[in-house]
Parts: sequence; structure tokens; C-alpha cells
Amino acid sequence: MGRSEGLLTSAAGDTPAPSRRRRLLRLDLTTPGLLGLPLAWLVVFFVVPIVIVAAYSFDVYSLFPGPHGFTFAGWRGFFHDAVYLRLFWKSVQMSLIVSAIIVVLAYPLAYFLALSGTKRKYILLLVLIAPFLTSYLLRVLAWKVILGDQGVVNSFLFWTGLRAEGNPISQLLYSRFAVMLVLGYIWLPFVALPIFVSLENLDRRLLEAASDLGASRLQAFRRVTLPLSAPGIVAAFLFVFIPTLGEFVTPSLVGGASGYMYGNQIVDLFGTGFPDWETGSVLAIFLLGVVGVLTIVFSRFLQPRQVAAD
Repeated sequence: MGRSEGLLTSAAGDTPAPSRRRRLLRLDLTTPGLLGLPLAWLVVFFVVPIVIVAAYSFDVYSLFPGPHGFTFAGWRGFFHDAVYLRLFWKSVQMSLIVSAIIVVLAYPLAYFLALSGTKRKYILLLVLIAPFLTSYLLRVLAWKVILGDQGVVNSFLFWTGLRAEGNPISQLLYSRFAVMLVLGYIWLPFVALPIFVSLENLDRRLLEAASDLGASRLQAFRRVTLPLSAPGIVAAFLFVFIPTLGEFVTPSLVGGASGYMYGNQIVDLFGTGFPDWETGSVLAIFLLGVVGVLTIVFSRFLQPRQVAAD
């Protein structure tokens, strides 16, 4: 009797093995099937264009006929020409200033929306992102009307007598100030949203525990809220820093000569009457490499942080 029970148990235990193998095989085939199309899209429309641009930067491809071969001449010219490096550093400075100021301005807004307890926070959040219902180009052009010599700001100064008629503040438009102001306005919702999500997911019991232990609201913010919202702050900073570093539309419309940025130089090298695709490709690959390095460096800050114990 015991032997027959053991045989039945053994047979029952051996039966699911083929079905388990089929399930594992089905799972192994399902994963590539789900990821195949997105990966193919990424390779065709992201990796391949980058490889082509890199080939132009090393003179493997060229616009002009004649013999061409692999060379570092474009890269040597880039690093020995201080004009491009100065322009890149200028763009980095402008992007850093815009990113830092917008993060500082957006954090209180996101803090209020996430932790104030108001029942209308999602309505206010919708109002925050409402400008995205209109065209990016229209929003930038609207600032030309506001900041122009005969725009809203100067007209108000004329009307109040703070500025003499015919003597407008010309620095408002076609300047670095105009570029940074418009970029800050454009990217403010992108900065507020990740901070809002980070604060919205904050465990409120930690704040209650800090209050029970005698911490003031400032101490609770400094030791609990701010460390736990740091990933959202870093993500918000990257969301605005990376796009503004390569921005070219806004500087073209409101920047003028003093607001000329690195992205404008790349566009001009590819699209002017005398294009230089080799140098333009070098500038583009260099920008892509810097952005990639910064993303890797900052990615460690995107992980949830532990609350300080002291």
C-alpha cells in the first residue's frame, strides 16, 4: 500500500515538469516579443542616427565629394578652438542658473500642492500644466509682445511715468535675461511635477513621528521632508537642465546676439548656406556625451534616500 502511494506521489510530482518547462519557454518568448518592437524603434530612430552623426564627426561620411577616411581632425579643431568651448560654457552657465532658480521657485509650489491638504490640489495642478495646452512656439512669441520696446512692460512704464516716452528698456528683449526668463517660464511645470510626486508619496507618519520626538517644523523639514524629496529635486533639475543646455528655438526668437547658445551653433553649422556637418556633428556628439555623463552621475541621487538618524 505504501509502495503504491509512493509511486502515485512520484508520478504526480513528475507530471508538472513538462508544463513548467512550457510555461518557462512561453515566458522566455513573451519577454523578447514585448520588448522587440520598442527596442527596434529605439535602435532605428535613436541609435542609428547617433552612429551616422558620429561617422560625420570622424569624416567617415561627408557632404562633399572626394576621398574621405577616419580622422580626428574635427575633434582636434573643436578642442583647440576656444570659441566653441566658450560658447558651451556660456550655455552651461545659463542652464545652471535657470535650473537652480526654477527649482527654488517650484519647490514651495509643489510643497503646497502636495502637503497642504487642500481638496483642490489636483485642480490647481491642472491649472499649473494648462499652458501646455497651447503651442510652445506661441508661448515664446507671446513673450516678444510682453518684453518688446512697445510691449506690455515698457508701455506700463511709459504710462506710469517711470520711463520717458520713446526711451524703452531695450535689455528686456534680445538678451540673456530674456532667454533665461522665457526658459524658466516654459519649464516651470516640468520642475514642479516631479517634486510634487516625490512629496505626494511621502509617508506622513514620519512627520508625525518627528513631531512626537520634539522636532520643530523646520527640523522635520530639514531632516525628513527634504532628504526624502531629494530624488524629485534632482529629477526636476535634470528635466530643465538637459533640454535648456541644447535649446535653440527660444534663443533664436528672444535671445539675439547676447543670448546665442550652443544649440544655435549646432543648428547653424548644419543648416546655413555654407554647412559644416563635420564640425556640427562634433559639437552634437560632445553635447550628447556630456548629457550622458551628467545623467549617470546624477542617477545615484535619484534613488530613495534614508532619513538622517541624528
